[in-house]
Amino acid sequence: MKRILLIGSGGSGKSTLAKRLATKTGLPLIHLDAIYWRSGWKETPKSEWVSTIGRMVQQPVWIMDGNYGGTLELRLTACDAVILLDISPWLCLWRVVKRRLRYAGQSRPEMASGCPERLDAKFLWWVSTFRMRRLPGILAKFNATQHSGKTLVVLRSASEVEDFLSGAPPNNSFKPKPLRGSA
Repeated sequence: MKRILLIGSGGSGKSTLAKRLATKTGLPLIHLDAIYWRSGWKETPKSEWVSTIGRMVQQPVWIMDGNYGGTLELRLTACDAVILLDISPWLCLWRVVKRRLRYAGQSRPEMASGCPERLDAKFLWWVSTFRMRRLPGILAKFNATQHSGKTLVVLRSASEVEDFLSGAPPNNSFKPKPLRGSA
């Protein structure tokens, strides 16, 4: 694996795993949040963002940490492997609250300068509904690129993350839990 994409809900541990994986492999690490956001939580214009990602994915080796649906297909096409953190929404919510308290009034190391940690209802909703609303589309996009032999590693717990980092094969039989009221 030379081009690795880490995706998952906010609070799933993407940035932490990306840092640890970069340390272990020596691959350069790209935190997409640090590139997308500008001081004061200003978004990069769409055309500039797509162009930036287009240049980045052409690099021969990388680890990219982040979702950003508008460029996901571009990154999926370029990567060798996807590591999907499918962590419980409750744990993700707890982690984003804890992160907000830890970095109150300051920017996280993997975030753009001038973007102090924040927490609002919109982000909490995104985290709590990620598995139901975003994950199916991510998996559909992955399946559309799978013909080229890409690897999908699904990690659902801290112990699976540790097993993955230590080289033990994780359980990758992805079976989304049915929605309430569905068969």
